[in-house]
Amino acid sequence: MPNSKINRILLVVSAVLIILLVLFALFRDTSENITLEDAQEMLKNHEVDEVVATQKYVFLRQGDKLYKIPFALTTPSMFEDYKVKIDTSGSILWYILIAVLIVGSGSIIFRWFQKHPIEDSSTKLKSGTNNDPLELEVEPIKAIQSDVSFDDIGGIEDVKVELQEIIDFLQNPTKYKNFGARLPRGVLLVGPPGVGKTMIAKAVAKEAGVSFYYQSGASFVQIYVGMGAKRVHELFNAAKKNAPAIIFIDEIDAVGKKRDGSRNDEREATLNQLLTEMDGFESQNGIIVIAATNKIDVLDSALLRAGRFDRRVFVDLPTKKERYAILEKYLQKIPNSVDIEKIASITVGFNGATLAAFVNEAALLAIRQNHFEVTMEHFYEVKDKVMFGKKKLVVLNEKQKQHRVTYQSAKVLVATYYDLPFEKLLLSNERLTPPNQETSMLQSEIEAHIKMFLAGVVMCDIKYNEHTSNAKQDLEDAKELTRKMILEYGMGKDIITSEEEVQKTINTLYKQTQDLLLSLEERLFVIEEILLKKEAITKEEVREILSAVS
Repeated sequence: MPNSKINRILLVVSAVLIILLVLFALFRDTSENITLEDAQEMLKNHEVDEVVATQKYVFLRQGDKLYKIPFALTTPSMFEDYKVKIDTSGSILWYILIAVLIVGSGSIIFRWFQKHPIEDSSTKLKSGTNNDPLELEVEPIKAIQSDVSFDDIGGIEDVKVELQEIIDFLQNPTKYKNFGARLPRGVLLVGPPGVGKTMIAKAVAKEAGVSFYYQSGASFVQIYVGMGAKRVHELFNAAKKNAPAIIFIDEIDAVGKKRDGSRNDEREATLNQLLTEMDGFESQNGIIVIAATNKIDVLDSALLRAGRFDRRVFVDLPTKKERYAILEKYLQKIPNSVDIEKIASITVGFNGATLAAFVNEAALLAIRQNHFEVTMEHFYEVKDKVMFGKKKLVVLNEKQKQHRVTYQSAKVLVATYYDLPFEKLLLSNERLTPPNQETSMLQSEIEAHIKMFLAGVVMCDIKYNEHTSNAKQDLEDAKELTRKMILEYGMGKDIITSEEEVQKTINTLYKQTQDLLLSLEERLFVIEEILLKKEAITKEEVREILSAVS
């Protein structure tokens, strides 16, 4: 705030200085000093058009030029042939004019600042009341009407059932009041990013037919102390005036983190205001606070106690059945000839947002290729783009391409041998899908993934006695998985393990991968031929090769 006042003063001073400079440029004396001898010569030769005398100087005009000599050096006899004009008021008039211009300009600048106060990106400065010279004005909080219903959201059937009670309460609050029951004041939606927590909150508001107030936790984090608390107060006041209503606070962990003793007056004031407001609408009917987070472990315990966010709804990554339902929703309006169940099978670990992007990318690819419908081939082609992002393809020479063929052939063979989740591998891909480490995995499953990551390096070392630099990421994945398996998951020979055992384990898995690939070398050659010719191979094709050649 003080900086803003200083800025205003600096702007006014700068404006006045600019005006003075302009006036100086306009009214400064542009005449040229000459000697008495030169002046006498000009007067004697009648080269002067006009003579003007002031208190200090005598000015001689010669065409467009103006010359001056000090008045004290002149004598009346010099101007016998000229009519001398006397100017005694000029300087006074100039001073008056300058003063008028300065006062007028200052008045205009002052009025302009009254009508156009200094603004920044999030606040406006205005004349205050209550003895405050300046007061912060923020965007007013308004309700929005939700356009998302539960019918628009696939899957999450268990979440819908749990929230149906909230919807019924908002529609029939007297039923619960007469029974003496009190519903939770706060519902906390907990789940990883992209699972649709915001959409769920909007759907509850839509189904209940109530006003929906959306705010992100970050919007309460302000520079000025007290502004976040004021924003919270305004949010709850707006909801109370329009009850029944739902207040939704997205990413509440931005404002509701645990108080660890480190000083942060603004955040603590905002959190305290939120706790106070949630305690304060005991008598209010029809207000439910829904919040979303993917970091429940960092929330302050005061938020989670009974009477505040005392109901928690966990929204997990969709199962295969739920992915099927979500994909079915997204594909309803898109012409397609796809096996939705198969797509659901190849999208393990996808959240709702990723599934939406997956369907959209496949549809865009079909349009680019001038196809009339989306096929499974389109989904296979865009899967890696959705998961890892589009990469610029590297142009390979023949030797590099042969190395890449061998590298990828070994990986796809091992992945199929251990039935790891993938559907298709392209020659241009550098990676197959890494395992989802949030799910429970057996030691044999982890070891299979490690062998798949090592397979390309192993086979290139066998065949060419060297491997390419593109193996970097696979080697890092293999090392990380081995380290976690031994040090974190306790899957070594002893519960208490060491880095030495990690090294021994990865060397053992390398040797086992080497033995496997040598035993399947004939089949590997068949895979290499297909990959070299088509630059792509499916898991089904590799299975047929493993079954056919014996």
